Amino acid sequence: MRVLSVASECAPLVKTGGLADVAGALPGALAGLGVQMRTLLPGYPQIMAALEGARRVLDLPDCFGGAGRVLAGQGGGLDLLVLDAPHLFDRGAGIYLGDDGRDWPDNPERYAALSHAAARIAEGGLADWRPDIVHCHDWQAGLAPYYIARGPAGGHVGTVVTIHNIAFQGLAPASRCGALRIDPADYTPEGVEYFGQLSALKAGLMFADRLTTVSPTYAEELMTPEFGMGLDGVMRARSGRLSGILNGIDEAVWNPAADPLIPKTYKAAKGKAENKRALQAEFDLPQSDGPLCIVISRMTGQKGLDLLLQALPVLLGRGGQLALLGSGDPALEYAFKEAGVHPNVSVRMGYDEALSHRMMAGGDAILVPSRFEPCGLTQLYGLRYGTIPLVALTGGLADTVIPATPATLAREVATGLQFHPVTAEALGNALSRLCTLYEQPKIWSRMQRNAMAHPVGWDVSARAYAALYEGLAEGQA
Repeated sequence: MRVLSVASECAPLVKTGGLADVAGALPGALAGLGVQMRTLLPGYPQIMAALEGARRVLDLPDCFGGAGRVLAGQGGGLDLLVLDAPHLFDRGAGIYLGDDGRDWPDNPERYAALSHAAARIAEGGLADWRPDIVHCHDWQAGLAPYYIARGPAGGHVGTVVTIHNIAFQGLAPASRCGALRIDPADYTPEGVEYFGQLSALKAGLMFADRLTTVSPTYAEELMTPEFGMGLDGVMRARSGRLSGILNGIDEAVWNPAADPLIPKTYKAAKGKAENKRALQAEFDLPQSDGPLCIVISRMTGQKGLDLLLQALPVLLGRGGQLALLGSGDPALEYAFKEAGVHPNVSVRMGYDEALSHRMMAGGDAILVPSRFEPCGLTQLYGLRYGTIPLVALTGGLADTVIPATPATLAREVATGLQFHPVTAEALGNALSRLCTLYEQPKIWSRMQRNAMAHPVGWDVSARAYAALYEGLAEGQA
């Protein structure tokens, strides 16, 4: 089974979020199941620098404003195809944003080029390799199923679109249909039109053979107006082609027993004490009898961190502490810096991969109060490291954390805490329960052991993807 994975970012080469982790982990997770996956990526400077053994395999002389080519090679342990189009991707600043913090104005063309290259590969553009399936991730690859369906490969190559976050939809003015090589006849509510604009994500949702998202609960949520972001009608119409497959994490990278990014490895939850003291020292926090809670997050409204600010006095009043690593909305950044004047609150702005590992190793609990969360990965890292997740009851958070209730505690299966509704009051109540559980060492230790034993890898999900590909390929034969 040959699968072309199309993504705008991929760990360990370039990463802004969980999409990169998934794109980087899937090829290895599927290799043992008879799936040969190659990953098509944009030729950002970071990826071009990491590409080894590069050879030109496809020329694209009219690549949305300039000449481009597809290079084959290896990088980051992956079998790569890279769209080398300097006029589109050879830029400083962020991969999506310019120095002014705004989207690059030509992002629609940049990722249309990526999608068009995928379609050319699906049509047999490479001399020695043609995919059976094209697996497209998020809006940046959303036009690939459209180009494939409208081209010579339509009906012969299966297409899958995975929604990692439906809030990002790849919108562009209708006037750019021509520039994006979209037939005006397809600019309809049944095609790519979305409230007076065109949407690359909607194109993918309408033209792909199968749709997936990154947790079963999120798949159900997407069919509701509350979570569907204007696409709930599309999701309901295509519900028969939609499935939710949980993300996993790379258990070799996130391994508390052999993590090179933490100062001391440990094999059980009892190793927490030493790592906690080290983390407190690193964040200039005093020793405390309460739980050390960590947050590693983008600072946006989606992540519910404004609710945490409101509920924070409950945690601090019970002797708890907060160590936060993140960046994003300037107002939230400022508010947390202000909160950091409290001796038991410490904030680091930005992102630091090594520090995030040390936080997982030393924290007692990880807080994920998201208003919506397609899957979430930080709670999975927390489980792996015995750092008890406290999460909102939504999306993948609902699917991956067994909440501490009288029944689950009696059966000794609880792995964390959940709260609902997603309000500051409910979060405050959950933080109070967290502190109460922390004050009961036997119960807390049992929860830590449960968390560390909970399956968080790719085994089950990889089999689900492989089965999806197989069924789709049989239908295309």
